[in-house]
This record gives sequence, C-alpha cells and structure tokens, in this order.
Amino acid sequence: QVHVVESGGGSVQAGASMRLSCVASGNSFSSFGMGWFRQAPGKEREFVAAINPTGNTFYYATPVKGRFTISRDNAKYMVYLQMNNLKPEDTAVYSCAAHTGSESYTSAGEYSIWGPGTQVTVSS
Repeated sequence: QVHVVESGGGSVQAGASMRLSCVASGNSFSSFGMGWFRQAPGKEREFVAAINPTGNTFYYATPVKGRFTISRDNAKYMVYLQMNNLKPEDTAVYSCAAHTGSESYTSAGEYSIWGPGTQVTVSS
C-alpha cells in the first residue's frame, strides 16, 4: 500500500515561486500515476496536474498551464509541483494523490490514496 505526504507549502507574494514535494512510501509507487489537486475555502476540490507512472506524460489544468510543472523521481519516491508566477487565486490546500483507477487523470474519483495536504497562500 502506498502512503503519501506533502511538504513545501507556505505564504508568498504574488509573482513568487514555490515547489511542493510529495514523498511516497510503498514499493508500488512507480506503478501509479500521481496527481496534485487543490481546494480553496468554500470551493470544491479541483485538479491541478498529473503525471503518468514513467514520468513522460503530463496533464495540467488550464489555470496553471505554463506556470506549474509536475515531475517525479521514482528512485526517490518523490513527486514535485513547481509553481511559478503564483497568483492570489492559487491560494488553496494542495494535496498529492496516487492514481489507482483506470480512467481520466483529471478526475479525483480515480485517485484513492491521498495525502493530508499542504497550505499555499499567495497574497497580492
């Protein structure tokens, strides 16, 4: 069984960069696609980015395309989310998740292993 924990959140000014990390435990990590989702106060959880098991296919939500980059290091059991040019609307709790389903990488229902989340706050 895979477990995941996020780190790297914090408070920054608009325009700044931040990198989130997600460490996984469990020998099957490299067989799962991985995704990042976020949830802002009063809003539903939304897809941010995802990466396939081998790290050569990427998926991004439109609001973050061109600003965020997802990557993974299977040897280190790590997934990263590099966030550049952050905006106040990026403020949310960001969660890392393992894609255990067989369908869309953008659907939260296809992920069954979730981390507790890390808060990202961007001020204007």
